[in-house]
Amino acid sequence: MTLSKSRKKFNSPARICLLITAYMAMPMALAQTESSYAWRAGDHHIHSRYSAGWNQEESPPAAIIGGDAIYPIHMNALMANYFGLEWMVSTDHGGPNHSKLNLHRAYPELVRSRLAVPDVLQFYGMEFDTPGADHSSLIIPYTEAEARQLFELESAFAKREPWPADPSWDSEPRMLMALTKMHQQSPLPLLIANHPSRSATDLGVYGADKPAELRAWNDTAPEVAVGMAGAPGHQAATLKPDGSLDPEASRGSYKHFPTLGGFDQFTARVGGFWDSMLGEGRNWWITANSDSHVHFSEGGSDFWPGEYSKTYVWAERSHASVMDGIRSGRVFVTTGDLIDALSLTVTTPGTVTGNIGDAISVNAGSDIEIIIRFHDVTGKNYNGHSPEVERVDLIRGTIIGPLSDPSSDDHPGASVLARFGVQDWAMDGEFAEIRYALTGIKECFYLRVRGTNTRQLEPQVDPKGEDPWSDLWFYSNPVRVLVFP
Repeated sequence: MTLSKSRKKFNSPARICLLITAYMAMPMALAQTESSYAWRAGDHHIHSRYSAGWNQEESPPAAIIGGDAIYPIHMNALMANYFGLEWMVSTDHGGPNHSKLNLHRAYPELVRSRLAVPDVLQFYGMEFDTPGADHSSLIIPYTEAEARQLFELESAFAKREPWPADPSWDSEPRMLMALTKMHQQSPLPLLIANHPSRSATDLGVYGADKPAELRAWNDTAPEVAVGMAGAPGHQAATLKPDGSLDPEASRGSYKHFPTLGGFDQFTARVGGFWDSMLGEGRNWWITANSDSHVHFSEGGSDFWPGEYSKTYVWAERSHASVMDGIRSGRVFVTTGDLIDALSLTVTTPGTVTGNIGDAISVNAGSDIEIIIRFHDVTGKNYNGHSPEVERVDLIRGTIIGPLSDPSSDDHPGASVLARFGVQDWAMDGEFAEIRYALTGIKECFYLRVRGTNTRQLEPQVDPKGEDPWSDLWFYSNPVRVLVFP
């Protein structure tokens, strides 16, 4: 069942909840106390030397290894391990016949990297040259057939793959064909839209990625196209090689309309696009990544994987569990190591409990208790700072069902429900804890949290030359509360 096939008015909260439950195949609550599960930090967008340059004087153009990104895959894995990551995805973007370069050069190097750095779960994937849109992280499940699975997708659908170049490959219908193919594969891959508003020219004036496109992706392959990068990579773009600030550079390389607190406008604006997706009841999650090509100390615009941004997934230590955690939305993201653990627990009097990524059912008129717990990182981050959470925001949005306008980027039913400062939380050992009650609930809704080391009530437009280490945020994915008579 897709939302695009169910765009009609609903006359009761119960009918809305029934639709949403059917659409998202409501996940069972996963108790976040199981000993085999933990918050595992990772990065799904990392380039190696096989994100090549191209010698256009040859036909077809010859790949120049290290012509764009410069590091071997095992170098990326070593640095990911050093900066505290437990999983990563090698995601090289393409060019003419790049599928063969991936298959014959990049994949064997990934296999060797897994042997060299076994402490990091390493996925095979690519930054998909998305037809009709910007780039996306394509994550391939860890199987004996992973190399062939990616080759089939890249060779048939990546828009820069054909030579001579074929403009017909760069279209939204072709992307929907690719997603249909992905959704037929077993096991299923994952696809996450990268830097979705990097080409936007103003707030709400979008470029290569548009709300209607992302909805169509999610409609076509709801278990594959599951989200977008909330915090894009290239966060070191404002840093010169010596660490001083470049007053003309923009965080994330967002040169047209800036990031807000280091986050994409699709995510950062309360009541914006992300909330409109969640308000429909969609499984649509956010992540963070480095987009690492070249470290800023070597003249690039990037941090190492895990040095600045982390995507935490509630999972066991296995490839399959990490994939399932991402697909299910059991994810929170942070920059600058502001926190390293987070829970957003919703509990009913009948002790039904949901956490990040879960959906729970309650009776109309019920009271619920919301508990937010987070852990400040012990010691200093990789800039030598010890950032502290200044404020936490609890955000609530109504689940209203399908929208008639797929281009919508607005959800007036989402707002900041409560703001909490240091004086509002208690310490439980090393964890800060916030408790909040809602009584007599009557409609379906979701809850999500964000926090910051700043005093900004809302994330502000990032000025050129901003120090990324001074403006840190974390965001959770939602808990959904479905209310029935």
